[in-house]
Amino acid sequence: MSSGPAVLRTEDRHLVTGNTSWTGNIRPPGTLHLVYVRSPLPHARFTVDVNVARQAPGVVAVWTGVDVARWCAETPSLDDGPNAQLIATDTVRYVGDPVAAVVARTAAEAVDAAELVDVDYDPLASVTDVDAALADDAPRLHSQRSDNVVLSSDRGAGDVDGALADADVVIHRRFEQPRVFTASMEPRAVVAHPTPEGFTVWVSSQVPHIVRFLLAQGSGIAEDRLRVIAPDVGGGFGGKFFYSEDLLALLAARELNRPVAWAATRSEDLQTTFHGRALVQEVAISATREGDITGLDVRLIGDAGAYVSPIGPGSAMGGARMYPGIYRIENYRFSCQCVLTNKTPTGAYRGAGRPEATYAIERLVDELAAELGVDPVELRRRNWIEAEQFPHKTAGGVTYDVGDYAATTDAMLALSNYETLRRRQHEHNVDGARSRLGIGVSTYIEACGGGLKYADNAVETASVRLTPDGAEAIMGTTAFGTGHATTWAQIVSNVLGVDVSAVKVVQGDTERARHGFNSYGSRSVSVVGSALHEAAVEVRRRAVDVAARVLECDATDLEVDEGTFTVRGTDASTTLREVALASYDDRTLTMDGFEPGLGCTRTSDLSISTFPFGAHLALVEVDVETGVVRLLDYVGVDDVGNVVNAMIVDGQVHGGAVQGIAQAMFEEVTYDDRANILTPSFADYAIPSAADVISMRTDRRSTPATSNPLGTKGVGEAGAIAAPPAVFNAVLDALRPLGVVDVAMPCTPHRVWQAIEAARSTGVTTF
Repeated sequence: MSSGPAVLRTEDRHLVTGNTSWTGNIRPPGTLHLVYVRSPLPHARFTVDVNVARQAPGVVAVWTGVDVARWCAETPSLDDGPNAQLIATDTVRYVGDPVAAVVARTAAEAVDAAELVDVDYDPLASVTDVDAALADDAPRLHSQRSDNVVLSSDRGAGDVDGALADADVVIHRRFEQPRVFTASMEPRAVVAHPTPEGFTVWVSSQVPHIVRFLLAQGSGIAEDRLRVIAPDVGGGFGGKFFYSEDLLALLAARELNRPVAWAATRSEDLQTTFHGRALVQEVAISATREGDITGLDVRLIGDAGAYVSPIGPGSAMGGARMYPGIYRIENYRFSCQCVLTNKTPTGAYRGAGRPEATYAIERLVDELAAELGVDPVELRRRNWIEAEQFPHKTAGGVTYDVGDYAATTDAMLALSNYETLRRRQHEHNVDGARSRLGIGVSTYIEACGGGLKYADNAVETASVRLTPDGAEAIMGTTAFGTGHATTWAQIVSNVLGVDVSAVKVVQGDTERARHGFNSYGSRSVSVVGSALHEAAVEVRRRAVDVAARVLECDATDLEVDEGTFTVRGTDASTTLREVALASYDDRTLTMDGFEPGLGCTRTSDLSISTFPFGAHLALVEVDVETGVVRLLDYVGVDDVGNVVNAMIVDGQVHGGAVQGIAQAMFEEVTYDDRANILTPSFADYAIPSAADVISMRTDRRSTPATSNPLGTKGVGEAGAIAAPPAVFNAVLDALRPLGVVDVAMPCTPHRVWQAIEAARSTGVTTF
């Protein structure tokens, strides 16, 4: 299998016809509504008076931080913290930090009562950026800590200092990755419902099993009394993880013995859902004058925000091993610090460290090519790992199993008509022209797979059961627009021979799948899909045994085709439906070691890693008088191993590329010099509309992964990794002849115009 059929997504009719089950629409009888009072200041001590609010119509309870601290002192985490309190007790540390919570009969009554909560703030000095956080005289966000540093890490290989000292060319750059927001179509929401068996919690989350684990940690309720369901989830992108609101809803339901629901407003979602990226990269690359890369030095300063998110400050570290990219770099040094600031906590965002790593190395390679006066593609070709050199262990400590970077790059060059584009650029970019064309290339690699080891007994499982109507597939993943239901059905269909529409997929429910590591990091198809495939193979083997008993023949005499079992050389046959029914028959049950039904559960190896890669190209036109950047063309060729569903893969690449282009060109969560958020809604935070997106041309190549039986690799983050450096390399390719060295991300018209004007007048070229 290189590329599976583009089966239409089975879940789409359910989604587009409104037959969905969003968390925000789930309201068990008697549901109460939870609303927060949040701080408008980034850093302050405060006192709160809730007496008037408690008397408001419809109010059932009003709680302060002191009230809820007796249930749980702070939000549980998979990291060391500092962790946020469920409600702040005396100090707020970012705009949106909760200071009180109201529970009422209706959402409107809760909102009205929240207006009656009286909070007196005493402002404190704010830490506004990572450089300020590291200053000796910086305010300490948490008094129990000696400084604002929450993570320090170093790694590397070889002699970087020697490589830099001996190099013919050294390029130094400082890149700043802006804060970005996941902007899921569905804001976060949770409903907690007391039941005779314990509690059912519906939550808009990518990670219901991890939510269950952390809810148990924070509440003291045993995991087997908690059923967590992620119903239809309207987008995730890494941001739909675990939050204090999930735990407070559960604690409120336990305290009041009523269902309790909370749903974020759009502004609340933007202010409190973990932001992404938010780091400074100080990087250097060295090379010979012939263009051989000799060293790479990377220093990161990550902005953790006011608290460490439940997965820790891992996004900055997520790409630590990947900065060498696809290149043969023997001397590599990486150091990272993550610091606290008075801003929204940061977490995973589509790619979680790998896009940042790719951005740095791909920008540096282009800068090096410009310095040496060689074509950026040829410089890449000179330095990348050749196909015959796999498996290859990089200086980052990762072993790539397979790869053929020439194949994807050459295909991208052909698809984009690269040589023709260069001639077009040369003819267009004449002196005095109002606009300039730029061509940017990005050759990326990503690490996918694995899983967050959140509990010692946690395993990844997938189950397949043959039914009279087809088959049922149960796994611990959660779909959030990713097309999992179709993909899982195709994997089972390919093995059992049943129609895709006859495979019922069950996911996102900790009662049906007791164990799972859930969906993130482009891991699902390779890790969970492998377990699903192996379970289906075992079900098929057992089905053949049952069919042989039904047809009174030897199992080796059977031929299986599209769900029909036929005795070779005869007309005797039976169907999968008949086999499923026979698996409960008394005659079948006399088979040695046979249990009723045809079902199997398999676990998956969390060490599975895959390394998709590709080559993308962006063509831009820059108006040198206004700074407006217009994307004219975008081309990508990706290698994601074997493909289960070609249409879904293409959709993932396109969607990721749009997100990456948006990050490069206009998305940014901004703050003022006192750490007040300036983009609290979609009126201020720019996300792409259909009018901002051009038609893309994409293609695929395939070197099957060796780490899993399907030969698949991840794809969900590919476009988001490749696009930002492709766009920025194109912009700088257009402007470099004008003296512009860099433009801050995102490359808004104002920033581009400033850089052009500065280059014309003062030679200062970075904005």
